[in-house]
Amino acid sequence: MANIMDYLDWRGDLSFEAAEFNEVDNLILAQLVYVDFTGIVPEPGCGEGITLKEASARFFQTHEESEILARVSMTKMAAFLMQKMAQTRRFADILLSDYVNDISDEEQSQFSVVCITLEDDSHYISFCGTDNTIVGWREDFNMGYLTATPGQRKAVDYLNRVIAKKQGNFRVGGHSKGGNLAVYASVNCEPELKQRILKVFSNDGPGVSRETLESEAYQEMLPKIVAILPESSVVGMLLEHEEKCKIVRSLKNGIGQHDAMSWEVLGTQFVYAGHLAEQSILLDQTMKAWLGQLTREEREQIVETMFGMLEEAQIETVDDFYHSRWKTVQEFMKAKSKLPEETQKVFTKAMKLLWSEGRKTLLKNTPLHAVLENPTQS
Repeated sequence: MANIMDYLDWRGDLSFEAAEFNEVDNLILAQLVYVDFTGIVPEPGCGEGITLKEASARFFQTHEESEILARVSMTKMAAFLMQKMAQTRRFADILLSDYVNDISDEEQSQFSVVCITLEDDSHYISFCGTDNTIVGWREDFNMGYLTATPGQRKAVDYLNRVIAKKQGNFRVGGHSKGGNLAVYASVNCEPELKQRILKVFSNDGPGVSRETLESEAYQEMLPKIVAILPESSVVGMLLEHEEKCKIVRSLKNGIGQHDAMSWEVLGTQFVYAGHLAEQSILLDQTMKAWLGQLTREEREQIVETMFGMLEEAQIETVDDFYHSRWKTVQEFMKAKSKLPEETQKVFTKAMKLLWSEGRKTLLKNTPLHAVLENPTQS
């Protein structure tokens, strides 16, 4: 089966004039922002831009293939995707500009974005998803109790500034958290700028809060929002959705399907599945039932506790966690024992509720004969 790398082989020789922009192009550009363009792509107000071909050459002058492959993150292949894009007629001369890469421990925010200008002078604003920093993952969890995260506010400000200063129309998109930022920013940007937004792409991105979903601004933007999820989506099922979702097949299983490099492609579109996998639906039901029983304050306390323990264990990246798993577990247990008694009670309550809701969801969706044949489920 083929993926976006194969798409570059098939369609890379065609300009955007010869073959119009499609949803696979969207996913490719949403992956591009995972490359660290610091010192390569101009920041806002610091130049007109750099071609992708030149950016790729400069990136690989200072990064070895072995160094990139040693990373744990599933987004590490973005650099090699860029390298292949640079060899195609379709993408080599697109312009990259207005790059921001802002990681703030104080704000608990990981925010990265780049503006991509195509040959027809239209633009794609690519918001980055969660990288391998613990700060980035913490911001994802903060969405569960904050009305707006620092990253979401930065996304709105960025979109307002970039659309206002450039000519032409815009597509806005991202993968994972980047998809959420794309939707949130498009919904909340200045009203007079919205008419220049053609489409908003959320590639397996979390939904939005109930408050945002019910807002007039969201309902007005809804016809332009395109949500694309893999069959066994986990991240894309979080929070609230109202937009129609396109379900695509993946070469991987479970949470591995979040890796956009695994999404199956045929021609100019994805290979579609008829519906979400059962385990994705069950997980969604479990998480919503669980969170529905916790107050906003309890959700905040759980997130603070969990990431406070990671900080105590000196875990700053996913790589740190992966390479010292046993040590991390030990440090986790030590940190938990130091927590105030009330905090331990809230944390324990949350874990018991999660277990209980997961079991109820499984039993509710399991045929009676299966339960009778497997007494351990009763």
